Amino acid sequence: MTKINIDGKELDVPAEYTLLQACEEAGAEVPRFCYHERLSIAGNCRMCLVEVKGGPPKPTASCAMAVRDLRPGPNGEAPVVLTNSPMARKARAGVMEFLLINHPLDCPICDQGGECDLQDQAMAYGVDSSRYHENKRAVEDKYLGPLVKTSMNRCIHCTRCVRFTAEVAGTGDMGAIGRGEDMEITTYLETAMGSELQGNVADLCPVGALLPKPQSFRARPWELAKTQSIDVMDALGSNIRVDSRGREVIRILPRVNDAVNEEWISDKTRQIVDGLKTQRLDRPYLRKNGRLTPVSWNEAFAAIAAKVKAASPGKIGAIAGDLASVEDMFALQSLMQALGSPNLDCRQDGSRLDPKYGRASYLFNATVAGIDEADSLLIVGSNPRKEAPVLNARIRKRWLRGDFAVGLIGQQADLTYSYKYMGAGPDSLDPQTCKPPEGSKKPMLILGAGALARPDGAAVLARALEVAKAAGAITPEWNGFCVLHTAASRVGGLDLGFVPGEGGLDATAMAKGGVDVLFNLGADEIDIAPGAFVIYQGTHGDRGAHRADVILPGAAYVEKSGTYVNTEGRVQMADRASFPPGDAREDWAVLRALSDVLGKRLPFDTLNALRAALYKAHPHFAALDLIQKGSLGDIPAGSPDKTAFVNAIDDFYLTNPIARASAVMAECSALAKGRVAQAAE
Repeated sequence: MTKINIDGKELDVPAEYTLLQACEEAGAEVPRFCYHERLSIAGNCRMCLVEVKGGPPKPTASCAMAVRDLRPGPNGEAPVVLTNSPMARKARAGVMEFLLINHPLDCPICDQGGECDLQDQAMAYGVDSSRYHENKRAVEDKYLGPLVKTSMNRCIHCTRCVRFTAEVAGTGDMGAIGRGEDMEITTYLETAMGSELQGNVADLCPVGALLPKPQSFRARPWELAKTQSIDVMDALGSNIRVDSRGREVIRILPRVNDAVNEEWISDKTRQIVDGLKTQRLDRPYLRKNGRLTPVSWNEAFAAIAAKVKAASPGKIGAIAGDLASVEDMFALQSLMQALGSPNLDCRQDGSRLDPKYGRASYLFNATVAGIDEADSLLIVGSNPRKEAPVLNARIRKRWLRGDFAVGLIGQQADLTYSYKYMGAGPDSLDPQTCKPPEGSKKPMLILGAGALARPDGAAVLARALEVAKAAGAITPEWNGFCVLHTAASRVGGLDLGFVPGEGGLDATAMAKGGVDVLFNLGADEIDIAPGAFVIYQGTHGDRGAHRADVILPGAAYVEKSGTYVNTEGRVQMADRASFPPGDAREDWAVLRALSDVLGKRLPFDTLNALRAALYKAHPHFAALDLIQKGSLGDIPAGSPDKTAFVNAIDDFYLTNPIARASAVMAECSALAKGRVAQAAE
């Protein structure tokens, strides 16, 4: 630690801190445009100028000078930094005057108005007039794709977007051309960006040069109600903020959570907003004469009751989809238990994970933050870039630090970091050949859904555990065995025990005609054979609704308060940001009302009562934002077949009903397929 005096306050800070970081530790506010905590230092905006006593006789860029570079006073006194001296204030006013020479000053009509760093800092450090009278430069707007809109006259060349695409996203989509006043930020040949994280550049832009295209000119920030929520587009559980106006969701932004998503979110998380109101189910439907016809709730419930009462308990089943909350699955599980049915499953993809093997057998045990501690990685049957782009960026962040060997078994893919390809299928998963580099103390193995959602998934799981143990990935101090899920509901369902009971059928068997009555709780990724009477609870007119005999409209994830457990086992709660359309209701409430008609009344009338019953049965759900570590049971060893692993996600943009209803996601999907076809030529 090094002593430093900042504005008369002496404190100890690490020697590697920059002056800007030291000033923040002291509680001093230093303006900045180009500096960002998660990006490399550029030092090109010069807004963070401070005065250093004993240093150079001119203002110093605090982001680019380290504490260790300062000289002590003549008698060994701590170096003195002044953040609000006349020199510093005059220097910042001069920098602001330079920045505004070419800025169009169109604040009243700018999309970024009210959330613009330049606007805020001009109020604090700007002056009331300019000494420059030359014409402002004009820059043509660039095409960056369907997600990011440009207004390049406003660009101040902070290069945050360039550094983000190069360092975090790993695609290097953006760069600068020209010099001086002719410098422009653009993509290569003005093509669309190819990253799954590209929308974050709009958050990073400190002016209105880069903006989210789908939401442009829709609302001012002060008109929006802001609600904290949790993302369900993948199993990472990114922390998000849902901004709504009235009943309509306008935009989705990231919230900072260093343990989960840092401050990034994927493009699917950010831009499925239009899919929330398209093709929505807003009233009950009943199939009559082969056609789905709008009916009342009572008529829909009566039709269900007639079918359920005519079927034996062993011929009734339930499948939970990928976006279901813990409360909804608990209500459905309680109803199935009341009906005496052992046929229930939350693994619509056919995964062989099971709570009987222990909670540690299906968690990302090293935790997302634990990626930073790992010193080697083996990826099996997964493409993290498509299955969890923000987690993939975390892996890249660790890879950039060096001394991090990455191996891959499965389909080859561009993961934004280099890796050693070790084989295509289970044959390559061998303890002798999958050893980590010499001296590796915290190896990590990521097992994806592509290796588990197959008939020999349990044998692959056992083999992967054997490899992890042989590599030293499972010790009392470190558990590097990690399962990367693709469904937001999967860990919560496994924690509930939403799997077949004794003698019960799994999702595949139920879908193939093993039951006469099937409750489908938003499971749209599984094909259900003709024959069964299907009750579909969901939000969109997607695959599940097309197969349904009765449709009970439900609430989307932003329209209800729900608990979700992410791939690492972290329990998180989403708040309601808006209300479901028409007659749609929260799924647990629909099931509670239906249970009355079926004569199996569930023992809760409110969400609080449901959660009380849930916490009594499963106490760990009450511990929000915490991870309860699990044990590892015995997994019977088997012989996996030689079929190559196939990744669980082919099209990142169209993985669930909300995404498939989004026109923005459809455009992104078409562009991505075009890039793949072009690369193959």
